[in-house]
Formats: sequence, structure tokens, C-alpha cells
Amino acid sequence: MVLSFVIPAFNEEFYLGDCLESILRQTQGLEDITEIIVVNNASSDGTREIALRYPRVRLVDEPRKGLTFARQAGFLASTGALIANVDADSRLTPGWVENVLSAFRAAPSLAALSGPLVYYDLTRRQRFLVQVFYLVAWLTYAINRYILRVGSMVQGGNFVVSRAALEHIGGFNLDISFYGEDTDIARRLHEVGDVLFTLDLKMLSSARRLKHEGILTMAARYSINYFWTIFFKRPYTKDYVDVRNGSQA
Repeated sequence: MVLSFVIPAFNEEFYLGDCLESILRQTQGLEDITEIIVVNNASSDGTREIALRYPRVRLVDEPRKGLTFARQAGFLASTGALIANVDADSRLTPGWVENVLSAFRAAPSLAALSGPLVYYDLTRRQRFLVQVFYLVAWLTYAINRYILRVGSMVQGGNFVVSRAALEHIGGFNLDISFYGEDTDIARRLHEVGDVLFTLDLKMLSSARRLKHEGILTMAARYSINYFWTIFFKRPYTKDYVDVRNGSQA
């Protein structure tokens, strides 16, 4: 069972190295069952050059700027039975790879596995607010999955999907640029297999978007786009702020 890491990267020269180092540490000795793909998504900084410094990393260039374009390009370039979608500003927590492989080996019907982000650069009070948000999100996920049966949930940047399931649903939805992309993939995967969100599969990540837009604002935006995508099959808004250059997309 080969695990392919797909890392979309647009102007991520300051974060990408730490992300790759965390993956390389956990996959040491597992080179025969893991691969690492960085998708250079129209970067104008040194992202491409940083990726090329690592012999184990395969670089894919996707000139169409957009998260789903990058995820799809990485998926098509990958060879693994499992696709790990990791953001360039994130780092694996201890035991992450082992937990993922064990979960999929134990549950052949598992279509996707996901967990929360832990923001390493927030204050204690801010981290507490994020934990409250995730508890509410988990309860919402449980209601939607087990009671209403209208969908599931994955956290963008910390989810692993079965290649067979992703191929079955036709890959990522290229009509969605940012908000709702993870909800859309979870909703469609829910129709072909089990989609599990567990608080035990944590991923370290930068809080730069939360700091830029504010925790409450981000919580509101993610929530409305989550419900809109679940019930109307499209996000509430396509507009988002690109925190890497401060522009509106």
C-alpha cells in the first residue's frame, strides 16, 4: 500500500522546507511505500527551487493557480493507493504516517481519513477557541454523517483519500477554488465509502490565515460554506483572501 503525499505550493518558500522535512523524517525507512509530490502552483518566489533540493521529492508544475487545480494535478501525478493531502505550511505530528497506514489496513471500506489542525503559532487562549470550534465541528459532522446521512467532513490540508474512491467520484471539483473544496470532496466520497474525521489525527499548521482574518470571522466563513456545500452542493462564496500576498481572489 503506497502512500503518496501531495503538497500544493503557491509562493511557499518560507514554509515548504519545514513541511518536507517533517514528512521525510517520518517516512525514513519507508521509501518503498511512500512518495512525495510538490505541486508548484504558479509560484513567483523560490518555491520551485526549494522543492528541487530534495532528491526524494518529485516536482509537478501546475500553471493554473488554484487549490483544486493543484490537488488534482498532484493526484494525477501520484501512483499510491492512498493520497495524503498536506498543505505546504503544515507539519506532521509524531506517529501520523503510522496512524494513517494502520487505519486504512484495518478498514478496507475507508474512503477518507481526516483530523484537525493544531496551530502552533497561536496564544493559549486562541488555541482554546480553535479547540471549541473543532468540538462543535465534530458534533456537526456526527449529526450529518450518522443521523441526517447527508455527508461527512474532512479538514483541508490534513486528509488522506483512497485512490480508488477518488477515481470513482471523478477527482477534485475544479469549479471550487477555495471555500468548500474539502466539504465537497467529503460529501461525494461519503456516497462511495466511509469518511472518518477523528480528533486523534492532528496536523501542525501555521495560523497565518486566522491571524489575518480573525478566528471568529474564519469560523463563520467556514461554517456557512460548509453547510452551503452540504445542502446546495456548492460553496456560498468563491471569494477568498490569499494570505501569501494579501490579494483578493
